[in-house]
Amino acid sequence: MLRWLRGFVLPAAACQDAEPPTRYETLFQTLDRNGDGVVDIGELQEGLRNLGIPLGQDAEEKIFTTGDINKDGKLDFEEFMKYLKDHEKKMKLAFKSLDKNNDGKIEAAEIVQSLQILGLTISEKQAELILQSIDADGTMTVDWNEWRDYFLFNPVTDIEEIIRFWKHSTGIDIGDSLTIPDEFTEDEKKSGQWWRQLLAGGVAGAVSRTSTAPLDRLKIMMQVHGSKSDKMNIFGGFRQMVKEGGVRSLWRGNGTNVIKIAPETAVKFWAYEQYKKLLTEEGQKLGTLERFISGSMAGATAQTFIYPMEVMKTRLAVGKTGQYSGIYDCAKKILKHEGLGAFYKGYIPNLLGIIPYAGIDLAVYELLKSYWLENFAKDTVNPGVMVLLGCGALSSTCGQLASYPLALVRTRMQAQAMVEGTTQLNMVGLFQRIISKEGIPGLYRGITPNFMKVLPAVGISYVVYENMKQTLGVNQK
Repeated sequence: MLRWLRGFVLPAAACQDAEPPTRYETLFQTLDRNGDGVVDIGELQEGLRNLGIPLGQDAEEKIFTTGDINKDGKLDFEEFMKYLKDHEKKMKLAFKSLDKNNDGKIEAAEIVQSLQILGLTISEKQAELILQSIDADGTMTVDWNEWRDYFLFNPVTDIEEIIRFWKHSTGIDIGDSLTIPDEFTEDEKKSGQWWRQLLAGGVAGAVSRTSTAPLDRLKIMMQVHGSKSDKMNIFGGFRQMVKEGGVRSLWRGNGTNVIKIAPETAVKFWAYEQYKKLLTEEGQKLGTLERFISGSMAGATAQTFIYPMEVMKTRLAVGKTGQYSGIYDCAKKILKHEGLGAFYKGYIPNLLGIIPYAGIDLAVYELLKSYWLENFAKDTVNPGVMVLLGCGALSSTCGQLASYPLALVRTRMQAQAMVEGTTQLNMVGLFQRIISKEGIPGLYRGITPNFMKVLPAVGISYVVYENMKQTLGVNQK
């Protein structure tokens, strides 16, 4: 990123702790576009952009927040020089912590070893791709000068932030999953980046769910009504829904599905932070296992909180035209005729389904992405949007295959009271009846429309999420 610095501003030097001011002065004069002896945020952004190193508004503002000692909104030469010298000291400490054998060079094996100590696992080939992005002389090792030049204007301050930078900028995943809430740094929390990212994700989820709602309702109808004695295929199901309630009925229950995004996301994010604290001691890094357990428990907690809305979504989707006037009417009738316990029908199979889905989704995603990086990556550790979307779609599909029977039983338990003449069975009883009357395929009724919505849902969600991030000013890392 900053290879142009060699021979221009920072000539090659042997691991010096202090740089002569004249070397900083050349760079300062380059950034001071109007020659008034100070650099403001606009000059810094324009200067770095012209030099081919745009960092993004948050990074540049962080440099100013740290370097602007007198808080006048400008950096004079003394402030500029002090910031760079202080930043170099932090980068020197980070460099030494990675240089395990103290030979003045960082090698791929040392990166792998350092990340393993932090509970993160990457292959040596992935570590080599990280080195390539920093290595200026093609030796496949990084010395202090290369390291310093690369991170000169990157406001990361320690190894943890450097790893997060690698994760976001190179595509290396350190254990996050679509089913697990993202983590945010203290700076992201203070700057408001966290809620912008959550809002972007919420809007993306709402648009994605609304776009694929007809397939979702068809899935529920097939799960509830599609038995051997009353078969329902995709075409017949759509025709039946349109005939019964018109085209608008294809979106019946979608309002509840969208409304529950906000509380589900908020509870999951809060619960994830709490479970992380319980599973790790203060200052300890979160490993993949702890991350998975925290994510699964957070998902279970969020589901417990919003589960009544899941029941109402199913009732609205299965209900006939005019049966319910809306969410409130649906809740009132369920409470009146079935009692409070009805809002948690199917809760046990729903809870049991979280573990296989989240676990298999995460494991398959990691496996597919690692396979691509090992066999097809040449000069980058960024698989690219299409590869990541493909990995996400396939891993989600595998997760659904494992958990779908539980999801089907959950839906039937939620809707049992609406189907005339249906005996109210528990989870085990429903499994037994489905297998005896419909066989094993009966546990997968409705899975075709469920699979049909995976790719469009992932694609739409990604496009909307990226556009929302730009609209809300989320820093593109």
